[in-house]
Amino acid sequence: SLDDSIRHYKLDNPLVNSGKMSCRGIRTAVASAALLLGGVLFPAEAEVRLPAIFGDHMVLQRDAPLTVWGWADPGELVRVSLKADHVKTRADGEGAWRVTLPEQRAGGPFDLHIWAGDGSLVVGDVLIGEVWIASGQSNMEWPVRAANDAEAEIAAADHPRIRLFSVKHAISFEPLDDVEGSWQVCSPATVAPFSAVAYYFGRRLHTELDVPIGLINSSWGGTIIEAWTDRESMATVFDGGPRLARLDIASAREDSVTVAARRRAEADITSLINIDVAARRMASFDLDDRDWPRMEIPNQWEQAGLADFDGLVWFRRSIDLPASWAGRELTLHLGPVDEIDITWFNGTRVGGTGDFASRDVQHWNEARHYPVPAAAVRGGRNVIAVLAIDTAGAGGLWGADPAQMYLEVTAGGDPLSVAGAWRYQPGPRLVPVPTATPNRPTVLYNAMIHPLVTFGLRGAIWYQGESNVGEGGRYLDRMKALIGGWRGLWGMGEFPFYYVQIAPYKYGADPHFLPEIWEAQSDALGIGNTGMAVITDVGNVDNIHPTNKQDVGRRLALWALAQTYGRNVGGHSGPLFKRAQAVDGALRLYFKHADGLQSSDGGPLTWFEVAGDDNAFHAAKARIDGASILVSSPEVGSPKAARFAWHETAEPNLVNGQRLPASPFRTRR
Repeated sequence: SLDDSIRHYKLDNPLVNSGKMSCRGIRTAVASAALLLGGVLFPAEAEVRLPAIFGDHMVLQRDAPLTVWGWADPGELVRVSLKADHVKTRADGEGAWRVTLPEQRAGGPFDLHIWAGDGSLVVGDVLIGEVWIASGQSNMEWPVRAANDAEAEIAAADHPRIRLFSVKHAISFEPLDDVEGSWQVCSPATVAPFSAVAYYFGRRLHTELDVPIGLINSSWGGTIIEAWTDRESMATVFDGGPRLARLDIASAREDSVTVAARRRAEADITSLINIDVAARRMASFDLDDRDWPRMEIPNQWEQAGLADFDGLVWFRRSIDLPASWAGRELTLHLGPVDEIDITWFNGTRVGGTGDFASRDVQHWNEARHYPVPAAAVRGGRNVIAVLAIDTAGAGGLWGADPAQMYLEVTAGGDPLSVAGAWRYQPGPRLVPVPTATPNRPTVLYNAMIHPLVTFGLRGAIWYQGESNVGEGGRYLDRMKALIGGWRGLWGMGEFPFYYVQIAPYKYGADPHFLPEIWEAQSDALGIGNTGMAVITDVGNVDNIHPTNKQDVGRRLALWALAQTYGRNVGGHSGPLFKRAQAVDGALRLYFKHADGLQSSDGGPLTWFEVAGDDNAFHAAKARIDGASILVSSPEVGSPKAARFAWHETAEPNLVNGQRLPASPFRTRR
């Protein structure tokens, strides 16, 4: 009966027991449940709906008017209240409504109430504090569980006044009105998959400001800046609309031959996965794989013989185990696999992550830890087989440091590395469909940013650029378009925009392509209310995903604390080149943020070069002279130009008194 339904709902629902749901709310909830089950207890009442960003455990921006919006029946009267403030409006002809509540001081928890006709909603456990959006590509997306000291960091992440919201990946050629995601209270149970850079940034703010912190992570690995930019702003980069219109047509067009080829390849891959894998020849212990090529693992397969390959690749590794390991339970640690894997040990399937058939593919940054049953383990030669499937971007067993790839006796003991030379054999190849890629102008803005526009926030942090290496100064124009576009659309003025200057890495093309991106990022400091975290000292030239995200988040937070919150943090930027002056066979280089210039390792300064009129650069001797540096070379009698860290693998040692590294630069372009 209805009374029984309500009684059981009240007993089992903590929101009701805490007094946060009215009888009308109970009635609506029971009615909704009944409708979902295919029955009708009583007629459905008027519906009121909020976007996903308004949900339990949310954080609203303090000290600023609060915009709340949603949907109801067309023309319906909508009332919204928070604390003692009440506002009302009517839904328009499409059912959309929007209200603005007065600004609030930091605090909470509170309840946000919405009524429309006979329907109502209560958003509980709402805090008022500081809200930041984090966006970019894989290094912003990189989770706490895959960053340095993950186990200890996760265990210590008990911060109930930090709230986390992750936007689910989505693509759209038109602006959407909602995202998928939900707010979570920061805890050891929730922090592991969240953006490490955003979390460490927010944690530092929380410690210094002692107010609630809301972090919204909307990022996607391997994506270009143009995808995150709105259409109108993108048109300014493309010199008007015609080129953008042509891109729209290309994005929407599906070539029938390409689609058919992809579907055939997908059918081949699905059939391979569905076969009884324990009996498959490719995973068996006895397979002779001596003719297979070798690949050093961890590695991107695009960098090791499989350029531009998306699809299925088999990997095999023979490893000798001590006789004492025979018949004992083991644990296999593979590090992250991009994107899906199925893994065997001596022909026995021991694990797998992701599912190709259902497109459960977003596991490229998840470390694999698989138990190996005792019955599968023998002394001497053993065989690990991994079927890896990548649907876009880089692929393979490449997302971990070699030290994270090992085999160990579960009960304890010394680990045995499984990194090194693996045999590999490519299988079916996926053919990309143009509309399937996130790397089209505007598609990520439309789906993952636009639905959040006007949600109150303090500012944005950004970590992107790897996918735009090779574009040089054009990247500056794209940063201007993205930053200006977001600020204009949010309508909150010139809000803070702090970003990361990407880390050194062996891209394998022209080694000066990356410094040109660094230069564009440095030039973007000319955009008002921006800041740049330099990380040349915490990168990894062999891994595009350096795992020290703590320093990245901390350095972004230093900019925010100093510039946005007016805190004295002792320095928030590394040395930034200002100007050069010719002096007696040398160049004197002046810097901003130059207090305490020094060598981080106590040795001579590295990665300085000078050139004469011929523009031929030679290694230079660099000497600190107060707040400037003198650079010279015996091979250049009269230096006319200098450059610093002008190579993709540069990890220079110039820092200031705060031990913050200097940004790469050149004095002449």
